[in-house]
Formats: sequence, C-alpha cells, structure tokens
Amino acid sequence: MTQATLELDTPPAQAADRTGFDIGWDHAHHGLVPPAELLHAGTPVCQGWMAGRAVFGQRVLATQRATRLWLQVRLLAWRHDIAFEAQQVTPNYLAQIQSPDCPVLRLPLGGAASDPAAAQVERLNPEAAYAAGNLAVVSRQAALARGGVNVAEAVQRARRAETDGETESGLDAAAWWRLAALRSYATPLPFHEAAQLPLAVLPPNRVRLLNAVQGLQALVTLLFAASGWSTRTRAMAALLPEHTLRHDFNLFVGAIAPRVLEAGPDTRSVRRALEDAWLHERVQRRWQHFVFSLGEAGVEALLAQATAQGLAPVRILSHAAEQATEGWALVPAPRAARRRTAPPPPVPVSRGSAFRLHAAR
Repeated sequence: MTQATLELDTPPAQAADRTGFDIGWDHAHHGLVPPAELLHAGTPVCQGWMAGRAVFGQRVLATQRATRLWLQVRLLAWRHDIAFEAQQVTPNYLAQIQSPDCPVLRLPLGGAASDPAAAQVERLNPEAAYAAGNLAVVSRQAALARGGVNVAEAVQRARRAETDGETESGLDAAAWWRLAALRSYATPLPFHEAAQLPLAVLPPNRVRLLNAVQGLQALVTLLFAASGWSTRTRAMAALLPEHTLRHDFNLFVGAIAPRVLEAGPDTRSVRRALEDAWLHERVQRRWQHFVFSLGEAGVEALLAQATAQGLAPVRILSHAAEQATEGWALVPAPRAARRRTAPPPPVPVSRGSAFRLHAAR
C-alpha cells in the first residue's frame, strides 16, 4: 500500500511562549512549583513544568535562595513582556548583587513581599532589560517611589524636598538624591548633566556606570574608602597633566577629606560619610570646577589611567562602550521623532568606556 506524507503549515511558537515554557521547565528541574495561577494546562509555564516533571521526576537540582529569586525575576519579566538577558543574569549573579540594606533608604532589607522593607531586584534604567549592569536590590518602598520617575524628575523632587524640608512619596531630600544617582548610572547623559549630579550613593556591586564622569567620580570617592587615602590621592594628582588641574583636584580633596576624618575607622560609617559629603555645596563646587576644567576627553583619559593603575581599594572593571549595554535591549528613538525635535543639535553623550565596581565576595 502506498502511503503519502501530508505536510501541514505549523505556525512557529511565540518567543514569549518558549520563554514561559523554559521557566516552567526550570521550576521542575529545581523541584519547585510555579505560582498557582499559572498552573493551567494552557499556559506555557505549566506546559514546561509538566514536561520537566516527566523528564526529571525526583532527580532535581539543589535549590538555594538565589535560585528562587532567579526564577521569580524571570517570571516577572515574562509576565510584563520585558527582555531578560539569560547569559549573564544567573543565580550566582543575583547572589552577588544582594545587599543587607536598601541603598536609597539605608534601612535593613527583609520581611514579607508586601512590606515596605522587602527586597526587590530593580532595573536602574526601566527602558532596558533585566540585564547585567542594570540591576540593583532596593526596598519595595524605594521601588514604588521611583516608578515612572526619570533622572531629571528625581533631581527636581530632591531639590523641592530640600527647599520645603518635607518628604515626597515618603522619601526625604537625601533619599531622592540617592535615587537620582542610582537611576543616572544606567542612563546615558550629556557630560555637563552627569558632572553636576552628586554621588549621593556609591554604585552597588556590579552596576555599570555609563557616564565616564560618574565613573571618575566613583573612583575618586573610593580613594578615601580605606586607610592610605592620602597616598592614593597624591598618586591620582600625579596623573594630571597640568599644575592648575592638580591644584583644582587638591582643593576638591581638601573639601571632602574632613568628612572622612569625622567618620572614624568603621568601614560602613566611612562609606556613608563619603556619600553624604557629596550633598555639601563646597564638595560639589570643587568637583565641578575640577571636571569642567579637565573636560570630557580629559575625564575619560584620567579614568582609563587610574583604572589601569588600580588606584582604588576595590576591584574595578572597564567595559568598551559597545559592550556596556550588551543585552540591555535598548530601543533607539524612531527617526521621525528625532527629525521632529531637530532644531538645536543635542549635546553629545560620552562614548568612552563604562565603569563597573566589583567588590570582592
């Protein structure tokens, strides 16, 4: 008997369905159950979970807190149709960005998911993916306050809170400055805008600083983070090409050093004193005078030299500009929109290297 093969057109699976299937599969591989509302036969997560259970049975992998968090973040990204960069954002990566305190509120993190102090993995740039360099752990209260607020708006709220002496959305002026700093690290800004932002919070571990002037700002601040800072600041000054620039830099050192001396030897106190120092007018004024005299190209050159020489007391990595946002899924503005806003040419954004802190763990 002759048999014929009937070929049917089968539509390809949607990318979101495949992602959901993989998330369910990984739940099964680690012996975990997805949320109850997704355990319906028609959902990709349930299909992946059932397939995984059929394959793995009781032969599941050991599960740690970071693994559960990794699955939760992937599930959150899938539900909201947000890109998730799976090559670098692993359970190990998420374990490395954990912090005992909220960098915005400076309060211990913990509690139930609905508590204001509950820890949440947040994207610093909400227009980018869940990707390496764009993630930090903050409190739920801080995450809710920053929702829909860009850098300029956070700065406006900080200044308004300073003037009024009142809180906005539950945050005081210092907290809004810290939130603005966090948001700005993952946002490409014109040189003159980034140079005027106070480094009100040191970059959390693994966060990438896309603006070279903030990279230099963080590196210079870290010179004071451990004993021997006077030797390190002299070494930094020696890298400057002109006497006038060295003089400007030393004036900045003279403005910030008393804050370090007042903090005492405790590492945590020194870190917070350094962050708070950036909210003092004199420190900001000395810094801006120095970096504007140095110029954008000079900032990038000095940052590259200081990073290469390992002047900071923590490990620092530099990423090429094209690699800094790899996997971030940033979408450029449409051409038509750019043409409509054409009149004055935009201030160029630095295209130098991105800067990342990598604390020893």
